[in-house]
Amino acid sequence: MSDKKTILSLIQPTGEMHLGNYFGAVSNWVKLQKDYDCFYGVADYHAMTMPYDTKKLRNNVWDLIINLMAVGVKPEHLFIQSLVPEHAELGWIFNCFCSYGQLTRMTQFKDKSQASSDASKDNFISVGLLDYPVLQAADILIYKADYVPVGKDQEQHLELTRDIAQRFNHSVGKEYFVLPESLYTETPKIQSTADPSRKMSKSAGEKHYINVFADEAKVRKQIKSAVTDTGDTPEGEMSAGVANLFTLLKASGDHPQAYDQLMADHMSGTLRYVDLKGAVGDSLVTMLAAFKEKKQELQSDKRAVKYQIKTSSERIRKRAQQTLSEVKDLVGLLNVKY
Repeated sequence: MSDKKTILSLIQPTGEMHLGNYFGAVSNWVKLQKDYDCFYGVADYHAMTMPYDTKKLRNNVWDLIINLMAVGVKPEHLFIQSLVPEHAELGWIFNCFCSYGQLTRMTQFKDKSQASSDASKDNFISVGLLDYPVLQAADILIYKADYVPVGKDQEQHLELTRDIAQRFNHSVGKEYFVLPESLYTETPKIQSTADPSRKMSKSAGEKHYINVFADEAKVRKQIKSAVTDTGDTPEGEMSAGVANLFTLLKASGDHPQAYDQLMADHMSGTLRYVDLKGAVGDSLVTMLAAFKEKKQELQSDKRAVKYQIKTSSERIRKRAQQTLSEVKDLVGLLNVKY
C-alpha cells in the first residue's frame, strides 16, 4: 500500500477533448499523478443519466482513454467505471444513507433536469439523473480518497459525499470512511474565443471550442479570429477576450518572457492584438503537436491500449472489492469474501 495520499477524479466520455477540458481538469491529472496515489476513471455510468447515443457510448469511452493517455495520463491510473461494478453496488447501499430531499436540492439536478426536459419530447427525466450524486459518492469513497479535485460547481456534490460518509460511520458505530476534502489547484478558466463571455464548451457549437487534437491550420485560424474587444470594456481594464488570450498563452507556453513582454505592452498601451494572437497560436501549436503525435502512436495499436486499461481496471477493482466486502460486513449484508 502506498504512503501517498489518494486522489479520485472521473470524467464523462462526451466526445472530443477541448482546451477547456484539458486546462480545466486533465492537465492537473497529469501533474497530480507524480505526488499522489491516483485513481482516474471514465464515468460511463454517469454518461447514461442524460439522453445519449447508445451506439456511440462505447466508442467515446475508448476515444477518451486514448486522449487521456496521449496528453500524459499514465494507464496504470486509469479505469473504466463499468468495469468496476462495485461502484454501482456501493451506490445502492449509499442510497439508504441519503435522503430524497438532499438530492432534490442539488443545483446540477435542477439545471440538468430542465435541460433534459427541454430536449425530450416526452418530458422524460431519469431517476439516474436524480441519483447520480450518490453514485458519485460511491466513486469517491470506494477508494477511500483523501482528496477530490473539484471546481466550484462540484462543491455541493462533495459535501453530499461527506454527509453520506458521516451518516454511514455513525450508523455502523465506526469511523470507517475518511471524509474526503476538496483539492483546489490552479486551473485556468478557459472561455470561448468566439464569445469570451461564456466558457469554452462543445454544446455552444464548433466555433466555441478548440479541439486538443485539431490540425495546426484550424487552431491558428480559431485564434486569429478570436474576439478581443466588444466595445463594452471600461477604460483602463483588460477586455474579456484579451484576458482569455493571455490565459491561453500562460497556460500553454514554456516561454514566460513572451507573456511578460506582451503583458508589458498591454500595460503601456502598445499591445498589438496580431502579436498576441500570433504568440498564442505558436504556443498552442507547439504544445498540441506532441499530443497529436502520441495519439497517433496509440491509435496504431488500439488492442494494446485496451489490454492495458482492462488490466488496470481489473487491478483497481480489487481495491474496490475489498472496500465493498468490508462495507457489506458492517451493514449486515451477506457477503462473498474476496
